[in-house]
Amino acid sequence: MASVQDFARRVVENIELVIVGKRSSIEMAVIGLLSQGHLLIEDVPGVGKTMLARSLARSLNCSFGRIQFTPDMLPSDVTGVSIFNQGTREFSFQPGPIMAQIVLIDEINRATPKTQAALLEAMEERQITVDGTTHPLPRPFMVMATQNPVEYEGTFTLPEAQLDRFLMRVNLGYPALNDEIEVLDRQKFHHPFEDLQSVATVEDLLAAQEAIKSIFVAPSLKEYIVRIVQDTRHHADTYLGASPRGSLTLYRAGQARAALYGRDFVLPDDVKAIASPVLAHRLILSPSARLRSVVPEEVVAEILERIPMPEGKRA
Repeated sequence: MASVQDFARRVVENIELVIVGKRSSIEMAVIGLLSQGHLLIEDVPGVGKTMLARSLARSLNCSFGRIQFTPDMLPSDVTGVSIFNQGTREFSFQPGPIMAQIVLIDEINRATPKTQAALLEAMEERQITVDGTTHPLPRPFMVMATQNPVEYEGTFTLPEAQLDRFLMRVNLGYPALNDEIEVLDRQKFHHPFEDLQSVATVEDLLAAQEAIKSIFVAPSLKEYIVRIVQDTRHHADTYLGASPRGSLTLYRAGQARAALYGRDFVLPDDVKAIASPVLAHRLILSPSARLRSVVPEEVVAEILERIPMPEGKRA
Protein backbone atom coordinates (compact mmCIF):
# COMPACT_ATOMS: atom_id res chain seq x y z
CA MET A 1 0.00 0.00 0.00
CA ALA A 2 3.03 2.26 -0.15
CA SER A 3 2.03 3.50 -3.61
CA VAL A 4 -1.48 4.45 -2.45
CA GLN A 5 -0.09 6.15 0.65
CA ASP A 6 2.37 8.11 -1.46
CA PHE A 7 -0.40 9.11 -3.87
CA ALA A 8 -2.66 10.26 -1.02
CA ARG A 9 0.16 12.11 0.74
CA ARG A 10 1.05 14.07 -2.40
CA VAL A 11 -2.58 15.07 -2.97
CA VAL A 12 -3.20 16.05 0.66
CA GLU A 13 -0.01 18.10 0.95
CA ASN A 14 -0.73 19.83 -2.36
CA ILE A 15 -4.23 20.86 -1.25
CA GLU A 16 -2.76 22.13 2.02
CA LEU A 17 -0.92 24.76 -0.01
CA VAL A 18 -4.37 26.34 -0.48
CA ILE A 19 -6.49 25.10 2.45
CA VAL A 20 -4.71 25.93 5.72
CA GLY A 21 -5.06 23.95 8.94
CA LYS A 22 -7.72 21.50 7.75
CA ARG A 23 -5.73 18.32 7.17
CA SER A 24 -8.36 16.00 8.67
CA SER A 25 -11.08 17.38 6.38
CA ILE A 26 -8.76 17.12 3.37
CA GLU A 27 -7.97 13.52 4.27
CA MET A 28 -11.70 12.79 4.45
CA ALA A 29 -12.10 14.20 0.94
CA VAL A 30 -9.28 12.00 -0.33
CA ILE A 31 -10.79 8.97 1.43
CA GLY A 32 -14.06 9.70 -0.35
CA LEU A 33 -12.22 9.95 -3.65
CA LEU A 34 -10.38 6.64 -3.12
CA SER A 35 -13.68 5.01 -2.14
CA GLN A 36 -15.32 6.23 -5.37
CA GLY A 37 -17.88 8.09 -3.28
CA HIS A 38 -19.41 11.54 -3.17
CA LEU A 39 -18.91 14.25 -0.57
CA LEU A 40 -21.40 16.60 1.09
CA ILE A 41 -19.63 19.59 2.63
CA GLU A 42 -21.92 21.33 5.11
CA ASP A 43 -20.60 24.58 6.51
CA VAL A 44 -21.05 28.33 6.62
CA PRO A 45 -19.94 30.51 3.67
CA GLY A 46 -16.34 31.56 3.30
CA VAL A 47 -14.49 28.66 4.94
CA GLY A 48 -13.12 27.12 1.72
CA LYS A 49 -15.72 24.59 0.54
CA THR A 50 -15.52 25.58 -3.11
CA MET A 51 -11.74 25.96 -2.99
CA LEU A 52 -11.38 22.44 -1.62
CA ALA A 53 -13.21 20.99 -4.64
CA ARG A 54 -11.25 23.10 -7.13
CA SER A 55 -7.93 22.26 -5.49
CA LEU A 56 -8.72 18.55 -5.52
CA ALA A 57 -9.54 18.63 -9.22
CA ARG A 58 -6.42 20.58 -10.12
CA SER A 59 -4.17 18.34 -8.00
CA LEU A 60 -5.31 15.36 -10.07
CA ASN A 61 -5.54 17.16 -13.41
CA CYS A 62 -9.21 16.11 -13.60
CA SER A 63 -11.89 17.85 -15.62
CA PHE A 64 -13.93 20.12 -13.35
CA GLY A 65 -17.57 21.16 -13.58
CA ARG A 66 -19.35 23.68 -11.38
CA ILE A 67 -23.11 24.01 -11.04
CA GLN A 68 -24.68 26.83 -9.04
CA PHE A 69 -28.04 25.49 -7.90
CA THR A 70 -30.92 28.00 -7.86
CA PRO A 71 -34.70 27.58 -7.46
CA ASP A 72 -35.34 28.24 -11.17
CA MET A 73 -32.85 25.62 -12.42
CA LEU A 74 -34.18 22.75 -14.55
CA PRO A 75 -32.91 19.14 -14.69
CA SER A 76 -31.69 19.74 -18.26
CA ASP A 77 -29.41 22.49 -16.92
CA VAL A 78 -27.59 19.71 -15.05
CA THR A 79 -27.64 16.73 -17.40
CA GLY A 80 -27.72 18.42 -20.81
CA VAL A 81 -30.24 18.46 -23.63
CA SER A 82 -30.83 17.04 -27.11
CA ILE A 83 -30.89 19.71 -29.81
CA PHE A 84 -32.16 19.21 -33.34
CA ASN A 85 -29.39 19.78 -35.91
CA GLN A 86 -30.81 21.38 -39.05
CA GLY A 87 -27.82 20.29 -41.11
CA THR A 88 -27.87 16.57 -40.30
CA ARG A 89 -31.63 16.45 -39.61
CA GLU A 90 -30.85 14.55 -36.39
CA PHE A 91 -30.85 15.28 -32.70
CA SER A 92 -27.44 15.81 -31.10
CA PHE A 93 -26.72 15.64 -27.40
CA GLN A 94 -25.28 18.74 -25.79
CA PRO A 95 -23.77 17.59 -22.47
CA GLY A 96 -24.40 19.53 -19.29
CA PRO A 97 -21.87 20.40 -16.58
CA ILE A 98 -22.44 17.03 -14.88
CA MET A 99 -20.25 15.46 -17.60
CA ALA A 100 -17.01 16.11 -15.73
CA GLN A 101 -14.77 14.03 -13.49
CA ILE A 102 -15.13 16.21 -10.38
CA VAL A 103 -18.37 18.18 -10.17
CA LEU A 104 -19.01 20.90 -7.61
CA ILE A 105 -22.69 21.40 -6.78
CA ASP A 106 -22.79 24.75 -5.00
CA GLU A 107 -25.66 25.20 -2.52
CA ILE A 108 -27.35 21.95 -3.47
CA ASN A 109 -30.36 22.63 -1.25
CA ARG A 110 -31.38 25.72 -3.23
CA ALA A 111 -32.69 23.72 -6.20
CA THR A 112 -36.16 22.20 -6.32
CA PRO A 113 -36.60 18.48 -5.61
CA LYS A 114 -37.17 17.90 -9.34
CA THR A 115 -33.75 19.31 -10.19
CA GLN A 116 -32.09 17.56 -7.26
CA ALA A 117 -33.51 14.27 -8.58
CA ALA A 118 -31.47 14.74 -11.76
CA LEU A 119 -28.40 13.81 -9.68
CA LEU A 120 -29.73 10.48 -8.40
CA GLU A 121 -28.90 8.36 -11.44
CA ALA A 122 -25.57 10.11 -11.96
CA MET A 123 -24.40 9.61 -8.38
CA GLU A 124 -25.40 5.95 -8.08
CA GLU A 125 -25.03 4.51 -11.59
CA ARG A 126 -22.40 6.85 -13.06
CA GLN A 127 -24.63 7.58 -16.05
CA ILE A 128 -27.39 9.95 -17.14
CA THR A 129 -30.42 9.33 -19.34
CA VAL A 130 -31.63 12.11 -21.63
CA ASP A 131 -34.59 11.54 -23.99
CA GLY A 132 -34.32 7.78 -23.53
CA THR A 133 -30.61 7.64 -24.38
CA THR A 134 -28.08 6.66 -21.71
CA HIS A 135 -24.76 8.49 -21.57
CA PRO A 136 -21.94 7.13 -19.37
CA LEU A 137 -20.13 9.60 -17.15
CA PRO A 138 -16.33 9.91 -17.20
CA ARG A 139 -14.11 8.00 -14.83
CA PRO A 140 -13.36 8.88 -12.15
CA PHE A 141 -16.58 10.67 -11.21
CA MET A 142 -17.16 12.48 -7.93
CA VAL A 143 -19.82 14.93 -6.80
CA MET A 144 -18.80 17.43 -4.14
CA ALA A 145 -21.86 19.33 -2.94
CA THR A 146 -21.96 22.26 -0.56
CA GLN A 147 -24.75 23.23 1.80
CA ASN A 148 -25.22 26.12 4.20
CA PRO A 149 -26.48 24.66 7.52
CA VAL A 150 -27.78 27.94 8.98
CA GLU A 151 -29.66 29.61 6.10
CA TYR A 152 -33.04 28.04 5.40
CA GLU A 153 -34.94 30.74 3.49
CA GLY A 154 -35.38 29.75 -0.15
CA THR A 155 -33.98 26.23 0.39
CA PHE A 156 -35.38 22.73 -0.05
CA THR A 157 -34.63 19.78 2.19
CA LEU A 158 -32.49 17.13 0.52
CA PRO A 159 -34.47 13.89 0.00
CA GLU A 160 -33.27 10.90 1.97
CA ALA A 161 -32.52 8.98 -1.24
CA GLN A 162 -30.04 11.66 -2.22
CA LEU A 163 -28.45 12.01 1.21
CA ASP A 164 -27.89 8.25 1.23
CA ARG A 165 -25.90 8.54 -2.01
CA PHE A 166 -23.28 10.74 -0.37
CA LEU A 167 -20.49 8.60 1.06
CA MET A 168 -19.84 11.08 3.85
CA ARG A 169 -20.72 14.50 5.18
CA VAL A 170 -17.89 16.67 6.45
CA ASN A 171 -17.37 20.24 7.56
CA LEU A 172 -14.33 22.49 7.48
CA GLY A 173 -15.11 24.85 10.36
CA TYR A 174 -13.49 28.17 11.13
CA PRO A 175 -9.68 28.21 11.15
CA ALA A 176 -7.65 28.60 14.33
CA LEU A 177 -6.04 31.95 15.10
CA ASN A 178 -2.58 31.16 13.70
CA ASP A 179 -4.09 29.40 10.68
CA GLU A 180 -6.19 32.44 9.80
CA ILE A 181 -3.12 34.67 10.09
CA GLU A 182 -1.37 32.24 7.71
CA VAL A 183 -4.26 32.66 5.27
CA LEU A 184 -3.74 36.44 5.32
CA ASP A 185 -0.02 36.05 4.67
CA ARG A 186 -0.47 33.60 1.80
CA GLN A 187 -2.96 35.83 0.01
CA LYS A 188 -1.01 39.04 0.51
CA PHE A 189 -0.28 39.42 -3.21
CA HIS A 190 -2.25 36.68 -4.97
CA HIS A 191 -4.27 33.56 -4.23
CA PRO A 192 -2.11 30.42 -3.79
CA PHE A 193 -4.58 28.47 -5.98
CA GLU A 194 -3.17 30.32 -8.99
CA ASP A 195 0.18 28.56 -8.50
CA LEU A 196 -1.26 25.13 -7.70
CA GLN A 197 0.07 22.35 -9.93
CA SER A 198 -1.14 18.79 -10.48
CA VAL A 199 0.79 16.18 -8.48
CA ALA A 200 -0.88 13.04 -9.82
CA THR A 201 -2.71 11.82 -12.90
CA VAL A 202 -6.13 10.35 -13.46
CA GLU A 203 -4.43 7.00 -14.13
CA ASP A 204 -2.77 7.19 -10.69
CA LEU A 205 -6.17 7.76 -9.10
CA LEU A 206 -7.85 4.90 -10.94
CA ALA A 207 -5.01 2.57 -9.94
CA ALA A 208 -5.30 3.65 -6.30
CA GLN A 209 -9.07 3.12 -6.33
CA GLU A 210 -8.55 -0.45 -7.52
CA ALA A 211 -5.69 -1.08 -5.08
CA ILE A 212 -7.70 -0.33 -1.94
CA LYS A 213 -10.16 -3.10 -2.79
CA SER A 214 -7.50 -5.64 -1.82
CA ILE A 215 -7.10 -4.20 1.70
CA PHE A 216 -7.75 -7.02 4.18
CA VAL A 217 -10.81 -6.74 6.43
CA ALA A 218 -11.02 -9.42 9.12
CA PRO A 219 -14.33 -11.31 9.52
CA SER A 220 -14.70 -9.98 13.07
CA LEU A 221 -14.31 -6.43 11.74
CA LYS A 222 -16.94 -7.02 9.07
CA GLU A 223 -19.30 -8.12 11.83
CA TYR A 224 -18.35 -5.01 13.83
CA ILE A 225 -19.26 -2.79 10.86
CA VAL A 226 -22.60 -4.48 10.34
CA ARG A 227 -23.42 -4.38 14.07
CA ILE A 228 -22.83 -0.61 14.10
CA VAL A 229 -25.08 -0.06 11.10
CA GLN A 230 -27.81 -2.38 12.37
CA ASP A 231 -27.77 -0.65 15.75
CA THR A 232 -28.64 2.64 14.04
CA ARG A 233 -31.90 1.00 12.92
CA HIS A 234 -32.91 -0.07 16.43
CA HIS A 235 -31.65 2.88 18.46
CA ALA A 236 -34.29 4.57 20.61
CA ASP A 237 -33.53 8.00 19.14
CA THR A 238 -33.77 7.02 15.46
CA TYR A 239 -36.90 6.82 13.35
CA LEU A 240 -34.93 5.41 10.40
CA GLY A 241 -31.39 4.02 10.51
CA ALA A 242 -28.70 3.48 7.89
CA SER A 243 -29.36 1.15 4.96
CA PRO A 244 -27.04 -1.66 3.74
CA ARG A 245 -25.43 1.03 1.60
CA GLY A 246 -24.17 2.45 4.89
CA SER A 247 -22.43 -0.85 5.65
CA LEU A 248 -20.87 -0.95 2.18
CA THR A 249 -19.58 2.62 2.35
CA LEU A 250 -18.24 2.17 5.89
CA TYR A 251 -16.43 -0.96 4.71
CA ARG A 252 -14.91 0.72 1.65
CA ALA A 253 -14.01 3.94 3.44
CA GLY A 254 -12.27 1.90 6.13
CA GLN A 255 -10.12 0.28 3.44
CA ALA A 256 -9.30 3.70 2.01
CA ARG A 257 -8.30 5.08 5.41
CA ALA A 258 -6.05 2.08 6.07
CA ALA A 259 -4.31 2.64 2.73
CA LEU A 260 -3.99 6.35 3.52
CA TYR A 261 -1.89 5.39 6.54
CA GLY A 262 0.14 2.79 4.66
CA ARG A 263 -1.52 -0.37 5.98
CA ASP A 264 -2.81 -3.35 4.01
CA PHE A 265 -5.36 -4.23 6.71
CA VAL A 266 -8.19 -2.32 8.39
CA LEU A 267 -8.20 -1.63 12.12
CA PRO A 268 -11.25 -1.00 14.34
CA ASP A 269 -9.89 2.50 14.83
CA ASP A 270 -10.27 3.12 11.08
CA VAL A 271 -13.96 2.28 11.35
CA LYS A 272 -14.45 4.44 14.44
CA ALA A 273 -12.69 7.42 12.85
CA ILE A 274 -15.00 7.52 9.83
CA ALA A 275 -18.24 6.17 11.33
CA SER A 276 -19.76 9.57 12.10
CA PRO A 277 -19.00 11.23 8.73
CA VAL A 278 -20.25 8.12 6.91
CA LEU A 279 -23.39 7.34 8.94
CA ALA A 280 -24.69 10.48 10.69
CA HIS A 281 -26.32 12.07 7.63
CA ARG A 282 -28.16 8.81 6.87
CA LEU A 283 -30.09 8.80 10.14
CA ILE A 284 -33.57 10.21 10.64
CA LEU A 285 -34.15 11.05 14.28
CA SER A 286 -37.36 10.35 16.12
CA PRO A 287 -39.61 13.30 17.07
CA SER A 288 -38.75 12.91 20.77
CA ALA A 289 -35.03 13.04 19.98
CA ARG A 290 -35.46 16.20 17.95
CA LEU A 291 -37.38 17.78 20.83
CA ARG A 292 -34.40 17.01 23.07
CA SER A 293 -32.05 18.58 20.49
CA VAL A 294 -30.24 15.29 19.89
CA VAL A 295 -28.02 15.30 16.78
CA PRO A 296 -27.17 12.22 14.68
CA GLU A 297 -23.48 12.47 15.56
CA GLU A 298 -24.37 11.88 19.22
CA VAL A 299 -26.31 8.74 18.28
CA VAL A 300 -23.36 7.35 16.33
CA ALA A 301 -20.96 8.18 19.18
CA GLU A 302 -23.20 6.38 21.68
CA ILE A 303 -23.38 3.30 19.45
CA LEU A 304 -19.59 3.22 19.07
CA GLU A 305 -19.22 3.47 22.83
CA ARG A 306 -21.66 0.64 23.47
CA ILE A 307 -20.61 -1.93 20.86
CA PRO A 308 -17.38 -3.73 21.87
CA MET A 309 -14.51 -3.53 19.41
CA PRO A 310 -13.11 -6.75 17.95
CA GLU A 311 -10.17 -8.16 19.84
CA GLY A 312 -6.77 -7.83 18.23
CA LYS A 313 -4.26 -5.21 17.26
CA ARG A 314 -5.31 -1.59 17.68
CA ALA A 315 -3.81 1.63 16.42
